[in-house]
Amino acid sequence: MKMKTHKSIAKRIKITKKGKMKKRTAGQDHFNARETGKTGTNKRRVSTLSKVHEKNIKKLLPYS
Repeated sequence: MKMKTHKSIAKRIKITKKGKMKKRTAGQDHFNARETGKTGTNKRRVSTLSKVHEKNIKKLLPYS
């Protein structure tokens, strides 16, 4: 039987050519006026997932 891709994870995480996983920082949509400038700048960056989380997410994305 075919394995199914976990679609919500597939939309949130992109896999780079070398196999690293990149995700968007959480909490960027609204209520950002109260954040400091430093926090706002850091939220704009795309972050990489740790190795601990990568192992679990690779199970949810079998064909990537």
